[in-house]
Amino acid sequence: MQGEEHRAHRLAVALEVHGLVCRDREGRFALGTRLVALGRAAAAAVPLAEVAAPALAALRDATGESVQLYVRDGDRRVCVAALESPHGLRTIVPTGASLPLDRGSAGRLLGDDPPPASRQWVETAEEREAGVASVSAPVRDAAGAVVAAVSVSGPIERTTRHPGRRYAGAVVDAARAIESAAGLDGPPGA
Repeated sequence: MQGEEHRAHRLAVALEVHGLVCRDREGRFALGTRLVALGRAAAAAVPLAEVAAPALAALRDATGESVQLYVRDGDRRVCVAALESPHGLRTIVPTGASLPLDRGSAGRLLGDDPPPASRQWVETAEEREAGVASVSAPVRDAAGAVVAAVSVSGPIERTTRHPGRRYAGAVVDAARAIESAAGLDGPPGA
């Protein structure tokens, strides 16, 4: 039993380092602020993820690659919806994954330097993960602010180092479909 308690304590300390748990005044573990922030981001994104589901499924089916929907959460991006490629070799980003803003096509769209409205998509190759390329399109609100990023990702063997050549049109179409389904494409204040 002592070994199990030791492992549980080590796990709790590791979670504490990442802000997922914290200690109260008596030293007991409790939910951490990072977990609370992730929960808030997930709750806020649930309606968007729900309305995006048909567009994401169509995108996955059209491209044959894995697709994701990300929203910004502080200095990170969180995957709020993901569908995996039917291929055996595929990229897997689980729903709830928290990733950096400074790497990957979706991170670039959701980062501190948002793309101009004229920028319809961004591609990267091996920026976040070796052997993986992605192309993402911004999901914008009626005022033009980027509220999410929709992505296609896969192994470079299929996507090539320039996945935008093959998938940009489908990713942009999916982003527009998500905007429409979420009612984001109406006039400001509508």
